[in-house]
Amino acid sequence: MDIPDDLIALERAAEEQRAKLAGLGGEEREAQLRAWREAAQAVQAAIADHAASSGQPRYELEMAVKKAVRHAEEDTAE
Repeated sequence: MDIPDDLIALERAAEEQRAKLAGLGGEEREAQLRAWREAAQAVQAAIADHAASSGQPRYELEMAVKKAVRHAEEDTAE
């Protein structure tokens, strides 16, 4: 499946925002949760738009994007 680079970048940014939640509490955590939600919403919107315009099944595209980002993260952790 062809995955556009912009979808990978958006998913990676959302994952980075999620990772920043570790160890936060109170107002800092709430602010970071908002940042993560906004990033995740941007990913979902971009995936939906791309799926609609390309004819790719949305679910399959989303899973391919997530797999590509997670696989890349695992490769850099080795």
